[in-house]
Amino acid sequence: MPGLHQGRSVLVCGGGGFIGGHLVADLRRQGAAKIRCVDIKPVAEWYQVFDDVENLQLDLSEKSACYKAVEGCDVVYNLAADMGGMGFIEANKALCMLSVLINTHLLMAAREFGVHRYFYASSACVYNADKQRDPHVTPLREADAYPAMPEDGYGWEKLFSERMCRHFREDFGLQTRYARYHNVYGPLGTYDGGREKAPAAICRKVIEAKLSGRHEIQIWGDGYQTRSFMYITDCIKGTQDILQSDILEAINLGSNELVTINGLVDMVEEIAGVKLKRQYKLDAPKGVNGRNSDNTMIQHRLGWQPSIRLMDGLALTYHWILEQMSARQHTHMVKPSHHTVTTHQ
Repeated sequence: MPGLHQGRSVLVCGGGGFIGGHLVADLRRQGAAKIRCVDIKPVAEWYQVFDDVENLQLDLSEKSACYKAVEGCDVVYNLAADMGGMGFIEANKALCMLSVLINTHLLMAAREFGVHRYFYASSACVYNADKQRDPHVTPLREADAYPAMPEDGYGWEKLFSERMCRHFREDFGLQTRYARYHNVYGPLGTYDGGREKAPAAICRKVIEAKLSGRHEIQIWGDGYQTRSFMYITDCIKGTQDILQSDILEAINLGSNELVTINGLVDMVEEIAGVKLKRQYKLDAPKGVNGRNSDNTMIQHRLGWQPSIRLMDGLALTYHWILEQMSARQHTHMVKPSHHTVTTHQ
C-alpha cells in the first residue's frame, strides 16, 4: 500500500501483540517513512521488536497516553484491546468493555492532530447471537449485527466503538475505517496462558500430547461448533486494503472456509502425524454454536479474498509452536506467558 503510507508517519496501537507485530513488519517492508509502535506490555514481552521503529510502552486507556502516541502521526491503526480467546472473554467482561477508553481517547487525539486515516479493528463478536445458534450457520452479512445482541462484554464494546468511529467521521470529518475480524491465527502469537485462540490452543495441545506420549486431548464443548479462521498475512493485507478504500461502513474481514472444532483437531492431528483420544469438556466456554463470514461485500468492493487455505496456515502455525515448545522443553524453562521475537532487517 505505498500510496497510503509513503512519506507518512504511521502509528500501530497494540503493536506488541500478535496482529500488531505482523503489521509493523509489513509496514517496514513497504518502507513507511516513520513507524511508532505502542503497547501496554514492556517491550521485552512484545512478539516482534524492530530497532528502527519507535517503540513506546504506554497505557492507551489513559487520555494523555493516547495524545502522546498520536501526536505527529498521519495514519493510525488501533489494534489495542484487552482480549483473548473465549475463556478469557467470558471470564473478563468488564476488562473487555474498558477497552472502549482506548478507542475513545485515540479518536479524540486523532481529531485533535488532524490524522489522515484511522483504522479500528472490530470483531465478528458484534454479530447477533440469535443468528449463530446453529452449527450449520448461514454466513454472517454485515447487516446481521443489528438488531444488536453481540457477545456480552467484548462484543458490546466492539459494536459501540464502531459507532464512535462512524460518528467521528460524520461529525468531525475524521476519515475512519473499521473491519470485523473473524478469528485471526498464525505464527508469532499467543499459544498458551489463557488468551490464545482455538487454532493455537489446539496446536499446543496436540504438541503436548505428542511430546509427553499421552495421546489424548481435551476439547472445549462438544466439538461440533463451527468457525472460520483467517491466516495472519491475509488479515494484514485486508486491513490495509480497507483503510485505503472508500468503504465507510463496517465490513467483514475473514475466511469463509467453515470448519468444526473437531475438524480443526483432525487437521492438526494430520499435520502432527498422530491420532489422539478426545475428551470433551462440555462445561467449558465455547462461544456461539456457529459463525462464518459472508465475504460478498469485500470481494465485490475490493476484490479481496483469503489466499491461504486453513490446512496450509495451520501447518505453518503448528511448526512454529512446535519449535517454541521444543526449545522450551530442551532448556527446562518455566512456561512464560509471552514469547519475544526480535527481528532485524
